[in-house]
Amino acid sequence: MIKRNGVFFTVLFAFTVTLGSVSYTFFQLYQNNRAKHIDNLFTKYSLISQIYHTFLLKQISFPLLEANLAIYDLYIIDKSSDFRQITKYATLLKEEGAQTVQVAQHISIEAPYQNLIVNQIHVRMLEVNGKIYFWIQSDHNSILLEDRKVQPYTPSTLIYAYATILIILVFSFGLIVYKLAPLRRLRRQIARFGEGDMGVRFHTNGTDEIALIANELENTQNKIRSLIESRTLFLRNIMHELKTPIAKGRIVTTMIDDEKQRGRFVSIFERLEALIGEFALIEEISSGNQYLEKKEYRLIDIIDGAIDSAMVEYSFVEIHIDASVKITVDYRLFMTAVKNMIDNAIKYSPEKKMSISMERDEIIFSNVGQPLKKPLHYYIEPFTKDQPTKDSFGLGLYIVDAILREHDYVLAYERRRDVNCFIFVPIKPPKRK
Repeated sequence: MIKRNGVFFTVLFAFTVTLGSVSYTFFQLYQNNRAKHIDNLFTKYSLISQIYHTFLLKQISFPLLEANLAIYDLYIIDKSSDFRQITKYATLLKEEGAQTVQVAQHISIEAPYQNLIVNQIHVRMLEVNGKIYFWIQSDHNSILLEDRKVQPYTPSTLIYAYATILIILVFSFGLIVYKLAPLRRLRRQIARFGEGDMGVRFHTNGTDEIALIANELENTQNKIRSLIESRTLFLRNIMHELKTPIAKGRIVTTMIDDEKQRGRFVSIFERLEALIGEFALIEEISSGNQYLEKKEYRLIDIIDGAIDSAMVEYSFVEIHIDASVKITVDYRLFMTAVKNMIDNAIKYSPEKKMSISMERDEIIFSNVGQPLKKPLHYYIEPFTKDQPTKDSFGLGLYIVDAILREHDYVLAYERRRDVNCFIFVPIKPPKRK
């Protein structure tokens, strides 16, 4: 799935990475801005500590303490229930401790002296329901102040910026996916064209690169279609024109009195007819215009039809295949491939015998004979053979290979002791019933 949609997943990956990077960056900005905001608010604690320290030294009264704090919009929470509720459920933003020194003088005749009394003041900045509080604690007292002037940090600017960038990213991703949609459609059309569907159309409206490629493919397809039609028409006309003189020649041949000469001419015309038949089959397979009528057939029935078509005795072919084995093929074409394999096996066997067997889903055609002198791919090429004979044009294995490729099979060769084994190997093992 990923390989088939590589471009889409690449864009999706880039979008995910970009979105993650932007989100992380904004989160860090939020953290930094919030920390700076809290630090700026907490600078007020020094002023609060100074006023509170003055109160501890008994230099001002409690009403005067409240008046001094009110100047800076700080108000004491004196209700005990509110005090407990806030200090219990508040969010701690920042805290810091400080020491104050109080000098106590003791005067006596015997031994005048001074005491240094150290007071520890601890300040916490709290947040509850969007309100800021300062909780000041000392060794002997504790007060809670509400700051009614400042507000907690709200990252509205960052949120707007993040939302704007997010909208831009989503819109860009959607635009890219929209632009890539024709590419996926074009891929499906190319696949259909590669499978032989000459009726597919690539033309599309637009001026972007994908539209230009699609229109160029349309032009190329038209040229290929014209070439195929011209070649098909040319070959069919030639074959039709050749069949007429061959038929006339065979008629004239019957009028020759010399039996030896008559036999030679008959053999020549039969070879010409066989050659035209093989050319017609090659043209049908290679042109991609044939319609494969694939159905499920018993393999044994296909082999029987091939033996009849090859016009060989049943005693020459040993069949070791279960009658229940079925394969899904085009009967006419696959039977032709089996017929060619039977012809080759008997033709090149000193015993003029061959056998057909099956291992797993592989169909094996075997005969006793000399091993191949060259690799198998040499013999798959048209007009190639080891031993020139009057009954062969060197097209048998070429036709077999072309038919097998149309049925998702490949032709393989093995030498097992003194036996040659030609094997039909399925690329996708067919279903067996």
